[in-house]
Amino acid sequence: MTSSATARDIPILVTSSTTSSERRVNPSWTIIQFKAKLESITGIAPSLQTLTLRLPGRSGGTILSAKDEDLTQLASWSLSPYAELNVDSTDPSTASTIPPLSSVQKYEMPIETYSSLPDTVLAYKKTHQIGRFDPNAPEAKEKKVADMWREIEAARINVGARCILPPSTTRRGTVAFVGLIPELPGIGPWIGVRLDEPAGKNDGRVSGKRYFDCEMQYGVFVRPDRVEVGGWKELGLEEDDDDPDEI
Repeated sequence: MTSSATARDIPILVTSSTTSSERRVNPSWTIIQFKAKLESITGIAPSLQTLTLRLPGRSGGTILSAKDEDLTQLASWSLSPYAELNVDSTDPSTASTIPPLSSVQKYEMPIETYSSLPDTVLAYKKTHQIGRFDPNAPEAKEKKVADMWREIEAARINVGARCILPPSTTRRGTVAFVGLIPELPGIGPWIGVRLDEPAGKNDGRVSGKRYFDCEMQYGVFVRPDRVEVGGWKELGLEEDDDDPDEI
């Protein structure tokens, strides 16, 4: 068994019928300890929880259970970063009766109707010449882009530099691209990062166009202010000072 003194926290995705969030777990926790922590996240009592672990890239799942759950540690299973841990309730009466937001019909006001209303944010911007209604907007846009490039230079964000994506210190990787991406909204340069773990959103491509090479879910594009360059080693190659009671 892995002891609490040496076990490193592992990021996983905890899901239930009412919640979905990234959490960090410690392999040295027992199942009982883990279920107690999950109660505050899912609202399901430990005695009613059924835990199913699904590893990235694998079909099916594994039920986490044992006869002696107060002694069996999570290290008994092959936990891997960003695995999915689904929490179900054995009592149907505890399941949420609230339908998912995606199934709720929404009202969308036609843009022509919204544009004709007098007391809206759009009307306020037009009256006060804000944003795209500012006659000096082109000059302001050029200045903003120039400021972003200066920020990149000052922060030494160069291809090949090691970095993290604050506020997290566990989403680490290497800068793989610095430049403009016409396929993405907004103005100015983007930073492409090849992550150490599958915590990204792509494989270095945007709308089919490749900007750098990496495996699927190892790539991400962010603005310069989301990147912090430094001597960030891969997790597991340095001491982890995270709180072992964090989840």
